[in-house]
Amino acid sequence: MTRLVSFRLAATLAGTAALACCAAGSAFAADATGTWLTEDGRGRIRTEHCGPGKADLCGYVVWMKEPMDEKGKPRLDESNPDAKKKARPVLGHELMTALKPADEGRYEGKVYNADNGKSYDVKVWSEEPAELSVKGCLFSYLCKTQSWKRVSDVVPGQLVGATDAAGGPRSDR
Repeated sequence: MTRLVSFRLAATLAGTAALACCAAGSAFAADATGTWLTEDGRGRIRTEHCGPGKADLCGYVVWMKEPMDEKGKPRLDESNPDAKKKARPVLGHELMTALKPADEGRYEGKVYNADNGKSYDVKVWSEEPAELSVKGCLFSYLCKTQSWKRVSDVVPGQLVGATDAAGGPRSDR
């Protein structure tokens, strides 16, 4: 009888441990790297690990719905406060530079908006494999969160090369 109770207790504990393991595993964040379609559908951003030890997260514009201006020329970063960067194409530029790891699976830093040449505080995380949450803040209390969708296809005009290589985006470092 005691042997049966011991066996049942051991089986119950093993089952509980297995459930705890799986439940804890589902609480971990999903991978924030990949190619993402922005919420408004105007761009695709490729996020990848960067920096020393590849601990940071960087994001690059790899596709734009409208990459050309009204004259048929590549859209330039004309609003950039850095005069040297005003002539660079928006397609391929680094808009999230070295976001630092924060809480479990989250990254924090700055995101650059080429529409107005300003940088904003940003937090990035992924709780589901197909979705990236991007929270940009003007001040700590004036924030907006967007949901970007993971994409695996390649569309015409998308940069597919490695960062800083032919056919790929450019880092700002």
